[in-house]
Amino acid sequence: MDAETPKAMELSLPQAFLLLATNDTTGKPEIPVFALRTTLAGAVLAELDLLGAIELQGKHVRVAGTAPDTHLQHELELLRGKSRPHTPRWWVSALESRAEVQRVYEGMASLGIVEHVGERHLGLFRAVRYPEKDHAPEAALLKKIDAALSGAPSNLEPPDTGAADATATDAGTAGAQVQDSASAKTGTKAPEPRTIALIALLQAGGLLGKLFPEADRVRASELAKDYWPSRAVEDELRMIRLAEEEAANL
Repeated sequence: MDAETPKAMELSLPQAFLLLATNDTTGKPEIPVFALRTTLAGAVLAELDLLGAIELQGKHVRVAGTAPDTHLQHELELLRGKSRPHTPRWWVSALESRAEVQRVYEGMASLGIVEHVGERHLGLFRAVRYPEKDHAPEAALLKKIDAALSGAPSNLEPPDTGAADATATDAGTAGAQVQDSASAKTGTKAPEPRTIALIALLQAGGLLGKLFPEADRVRASELAKDYWPSRAVEDELRMIRLAEEEAANL
């Protein structure tokens, strides 16, 4: 792997999700576009949450005091710029867009993970695909997820295990305590919060079963339970599908 290409643990959640959601050969999404965009928006919230930049307070997402160095600075400023807080589902709806998907794809292309490939149709319309260029980051992600799904049930907590107003340090400490407790019970190392968050997002977006058809669904649900960014994705996807059903019946 090229020295500048990040390891799997260094990929952001939006990058990791989009990489797993894209066909390696065709460079096209493996799930419907609306589900791709919505889940990617949830991944943005999940990444900022893990970085300590935002937090869920009651029913609303609020910007925290932490100012991390992240490629999601544009998205963080959008959250910071609102005069009043909004629910996670509101933010998923606000952040989902074609531009957001392209922004993440282009970031991975600049790292040599995927390749920007254009297609011209009828000499007029140009479609862009992002086939895989370096399989190492995706292979490492799949290995981590498979290991997490293969573990024994352990009463794990969601990645944001701290109280709603906990600092990033407190949340990190709480997460470490949960992992230590799980390890003591099972004799194995518990999945890291970033892997748990990714599993929750993959399940919410309808991709987990495609990637791991033999996975223990009870284990997957245990890992993904009560994670607020993935719940917001599920809620938004449910509303989109209901709207489509109502439109079809008109």
